[in-house]
Amino acid sequence: MLEQDKPVVALVLGAGSARGLAHIGVLQVLAEEKIPLDFIVGSSMGAMVGAIYGSGADIYLLDKMAEYLNTSSMLDVQVPHYGFIAGKRINAFLQLLTKNKNFDQLNPPVLVVATDLISGERIVFDEGPVAEAVRASISIPGVFTPVRKEQMVLVDGAVIDRLPVEVAQSRGADIVIAVDVTFGPGRKVAINNTLDVILTSLDIMQKYHFDMIGCQADILIQPAVGQYASQDFEYAREIIDLGRKAALDKIASIQELLKERKG
Repeated sequence: MLEQDKPVVALVLGAGSARGLAHIGVLQVLAEEKIPLDFIVGSSMGAMVGAIYGSGADIYLLDKMAEYLNTSSMLDVQVPHYGFIAGKRINAFLQLLTKNKNFDQLNPPVLVVATDLISGERIVFDEGPVAEAVRASISIPGVFTPVRKEQMVLVDGAVIDRLPVEVAQSRGADIVIAVDVTFGPGRKVAINNTLDVILTSLDIMQKYHFDMIGCQADILIQPAVGQYASQDFEYAREIIDLGRKAALDKIASIQELLKERKG
């Protein structure tokens, strides 16, 4: 393979709510080890972290922000109509962190996966306002009010594609590095509230899909964050560090694969 024909590398960041903070640690390690990323594909929390990173945020400042963030301040609870949380505050927060950028301004490029309730199809955003796409991708059904766009009613990307490896492959990736924060080692299930019921149900629905898709990734990174609940944002420090550890454990394999494909 000629030098100018270096393999196209995609990073796929999966859904996982608070467990998805592990993506921050993974991105830190990949940057430190100078692993080239041609584009990122994200679903739900993976979309949020990937889009913020692609918008130019300092990944270490993002680390500190996640550690001390008061997530309850972003939740505008309402009398439920389409969801318990209106989502206006989180949308403003996303606009701030993505610097009101459009997709064509991101570096590396980012693709965001959401689910259209009307068609039942996977929707991949790669143009327009980044914050709007991420707001759709993180909209847990029944919890967040869906995003209405054109003829679509958009909800969480995890409903249809928790780990969008196929999206990366369809967009020309030669090497797919996927990060799964749901089905890795040490997974525990605790049902304490409505959110746990909804998110655990989504996990169960996606397990068969993951079993088929996860093995298609060239490198699968699975931080050991399974003991944390979906809303355990107060454990951000531990979750991010577990993301770092899992990425460091895979660095040699990634470097070897890059060398092999380049050669």
